[in-house]
Amino acid sequence: MANRMILNETSYFGPGARAQVAVEAQRRGFEKALVVTDKILVKAGVVDKVTSVLDGADLPYEIFDQVMPNPTMAVVREGVAAFKQSKADYIVAVGGGSPQDTAKAIGIIVNNPEFADIRSLEGFAPTKNPSVPIIAVATTAGTAAEVTINYVITDEENRRKFVCIDPHDIPVVAIVDSELMASMPRDLKAATGMDALTHAIEGYITKGAWELPDALHIKAIEIIARSLRASCAGDAEGATEMALGQYVAGMGFSNVGLGLVHGMAHPLGAFYDTPHGVANAILLPTIMAYNADYTGEKYRDIARAMGIKGCEDKPIAQVRKIVVEAVQSLGRDVGIPPSLRDIGVKEEDIPDLAQAAFADVCTGGNPRQTNVKEIEGLYRALY
Repeated sequence: MANRMILNETSYFGPGARAQVAVEAQRRGFEKALVVTDKILVKAGVVDKVTSVLDGADLPYEIFDQVMPNPTMAVVREGVAAFKQSKADYIVAVGGGSPQDTAKAIGIIVNNPEFADIRSLEGFAPTKNPSVPIIAVATTAGTAAEVTINYVITDEENRRKFVCIDPHDIPVVAIVDSELMASMPRDLKAATGMDALTHAIEGYITKGAWELPDALHIKAIEIIARSLRASCAGDAEGATEMALGQYVAGMGFSNVGLGLVHGMAHPLGAFYDTPHGVANAILLPTIMAYNADYTGEKYRDIARAMGIKGCEDKPIAQVRKIVVEAVQSLGRDVGIPPSLRDIGVKEEDIPDLAQAAFADVCTGGNPRQTNVKEIEGLYRALY
């Protein structure tokens, strides 16, 4: 079997990297951008830091700022209409996962109008044409949507999230500028950072794992484990490291898939509008423990990457417990809520949540085969 890697054509890293938006737009002969973002980033002045680069190069654009957390099909439809009306020829996506995911859906549908119903994009959609070119400017250190071939849309009518996986949707350019992440509040840094750690750990133990993404995931775990606490405390170097670490994790998991943590997190976002990173962070230690016996020596590798001492000679069963406790401790240190009840989950919804999680495309990548009853039990254990 041939293993595949898909990455951005070009990526830029470091403080001030946003200046390359204009350079790349001019180099590629783009004429007008639709800037896809949300009102919070506009109000915070983050979007202006990107559009000022376009202004400085006399590059025209229009702004679509209707994106919301856990973006819906309705927002995607509005975005498609806005792109067509603007007569733009490329997209500049400014934001975390929600603007990036919305931009991908817009770009795919514009160039593949047969998928305009949106629902038909779920899973591995057989699109024929690459997305409208996207320059993805990340403003959070966690989702790595700027480097992945995945996006997630909420079907508001049916209270469900669905994952779309499409090599045609990857942005042509990724901009990872830690200065744009400086305004993130502490709780958002924590949530997105734990999301990135989840990507790295799930990507490392997923069924589709192989050597090249493995190397990326281990490096990402190392970077995130040493920098997340500092980043949440406002340390500039920690923020720069987190920006890199989450991207490295994205390079890996985009090409091998994820697992049950994401499968169970997506319904929480659909039912309660739970921030995705918070959902992942609450779930991660428990699902790691659930998967532990199906991961061989990989938790020893994770222990090494996290800088946990004394695990080299311990029995693997003991190492697995130590690693789970270390991940739980990291989440606790950065302020992640301890239970699902704390984020508004209703106990009577758990059977429906379990059904949705079992059907989620990410669940199939879990190293341990599962079923609806066991997933329901995991939700109840965390309630």
